[in-house]
Amino acid sequence: MAPDTVSLRYFLVLAQELNFTRAAARIGIAQPALSARMRRLEAELGTALLVRNTRSVVLTTAGAALAESAPPALAALDRAWDTARSAAAGELGTLRIGYSLSAGAETAPALVDRLIRGNSGLEVGAVPMATPEISPAGADGRIDAGITRGEQPGRGVRRYLLRRARIGVQLAQHHPLAEHPEIEIADAAAYPLRLPDRAANPVIHDQLSALFRDTRPHPRFHTPAVSFDMSQRDLRDGVTLAPAGEAAVTVSPAGLTWRPLRGAPSLTLHLVLPREQSPLHRRIRAVAKTLAHELHWLSD
Repeated sequence: MAPDTVSLRYFLVLAQELNFTRAAARIGIAQPALSARMRRLEAELGTALLVRNTRSVVLTTAGAALAESAPPALAALDRAWDTARSAAAGELGTLRIGYSLSAGAETAPALVDRLIRGNSGLEVGAVPMATPEISPAGADGRIDAGITRGEQPGRGVRRYLLRRARIGVQLAQHHPLAEHPEIEIADAAAYPLRLPDRAANPVIHDQLSALFRDTRPHPRFHTPAVSFDMSQRDLRDGVTLAPAGEAAVTVSPAGLTWRPLRGAPSLTLHLVLPREQSPLHRRIRAVAKTLAHELHWLSD
């Protein structure tokens, strides 16, 4: 059997000091205990490492060889322990995050940045996915975590509230309602309203359309031919409005703006993790919780 690493480390101190009294004091143990350790180490290796007399300690050929080869071996072992500890803390590995396109403006990039900051051993890949696919992908292991808008259904996963966002509307800067700091729901309902395709996110589609359930006359809803149009061409007519979360403030192209709807409930974003969680999953959750607190994502 290989010798224990504690005795080996003690031997290296003794090899530097070549004096039992000084070495024992430096280590912080009694001299007899150090002598006993060295005798046991020699017995385990089956060879003498030291030549002792009343005045000095001299390394044998085997002792000199061990003093030279042991430090890099111990350093490699220390790195192995550190690697194991990092893995146990969720700081090591490959992390795959799936996110809905609407979460890609602020939420997903902020979480990815925080996860990789200071964790050189953690590789993070984030990919946009259709919202209905995120929970099943998290349950069967295709992704390690997901970010979705709304309380998406799905088995085999746990959902954690990550962010609350105000609901408002995107509109042209020259739209008649753009001059108001907040817009009444009934006033918005007087204009054509663009909603996302229900197949892309039934939960959010239903939540946004429900805002206008009690308005009269009923608003004119339509779904764009292009499900995710970064240029928002249909809003530039100065008439059409698009209900959206406040993340639209940061992604509105030139000529468009965003205004909150007075009295509208919050839009929610959730972190999706598998039901059975590894240290890496627990780290994601802890980092997400800290990030949400620091950025006031859950403030009312």
